[in-house]
Amino acid sequence: VQLVESGGGLVQPGGSLRLSCAAYGFIFENYILRWYRQAPGKERELVAAVAPITSAGTSTNYADSVKGRFTISRDDPKTSVYLRMNSLKPEDTAVYYCNAFLPVVGGPNLNYWGQGTQVIVSS
Repeated sequence: VQLVESGGGLVQPGGSLRLSCAAYGFIFENYILRWYRQAPGKERELVAAVAPITSAGTSTNYADSVKGRFTISRDDPKTSVYLRMNSLKPEDTAVYYCNAFLPVVGGPNLNYWGQGTQVIVSS
């Protein structure tokens, strides 16, 4: 099982980045996919999540701090999840982590993490 993030880097305030996460080794389409971030000296926080796709579609959730600026999307045939980040602010600076989560009745849940990709928003 592997999650590999890419797309981080240095961007000026107001700029945009698109993070990608490619997944290998598990049944991707069944998983809730999430992006977390961790800034220096702070706890890891949930940024965005996207549910598995069903006949009724899918759903997304965002942290209040990124609503209207970030968009999470998934491409199950490509076993990839993306985070489009617009109007970036210095406070968005953090290491961003991709996560795949599958709740299992009776447990244990399945929970996989990528290695992280650094995003720095600075002029």
